[in-house]
Amino acid sequence: MAPKPDPLQVGTKAPAFRSKVFTGQEVSLSDFKGKCLALYFYPKDNTTGCSNQARNLQSRIRELKAKNISIVGVSPDDEISHQRFAEKYGLSFPLIADPELRIIKKYGVWGEKKNYGKVYMGLQRTTFLIDGKGVIQHVFKRPKTGEHAEEILAKV
Repeated sequence: MAPKPDPLQVGTKAPAFRSKVFTGQEVSLSDFKGKCLALYFYPKDNTTGCSNQARNLQSRIRELKAKNISIVGVSPDDEISHQRFAEKYGLSFPLIADPELRIIKKYGVWGEKKNYGKVYMGLQRTTFLIDGKGVIQHVFKRPKTGEHAEEILAKV
C-alpha cells in the first residue's frame, strides 16, 4: 500500500527549489527571501477546483501583494499546459511544472488518494505559507478553492 500524502509541518524549513516556468523565467525559494510566499500545490490545470482556486488568487492579487505575499503554483502538468491555463485566466503569478514530482514529493503532497471508492496516486491540494526566512508558518490542507486568497490573508 502506498503512503498517504504527508505534508510538511508548521515550523519546518521549506525545502529549496529552483525551476523554470513557461515564460523561461527561473523561480526559486530564495527569490522570496524577506517576503511571504504562498506556495500552492494543485492537482491539474483546467479542472473546476483548480480553475476556481487560480481565479480566486488572481482576483485578490493586489491585496496579497499589498501584504507582501507572493503566490507560486505547482502541479504535475507540463509547461505547455501551464501556459494555456495562465493565458486562459490571466494569471500573473508563476506556475511551476513538476511532472517528475521533485518539488511535490519534497513537500509531502503526493501519495495515495481515494475518490468515490477508487484508490490512486495523486497530489493533495495544499498550500504552504512560508515566511521571509524560509520557514513554514501555516499549512492549508484542502483549502477552499473559491475562498483561498481570503484564507491566506486571514493568516498573515
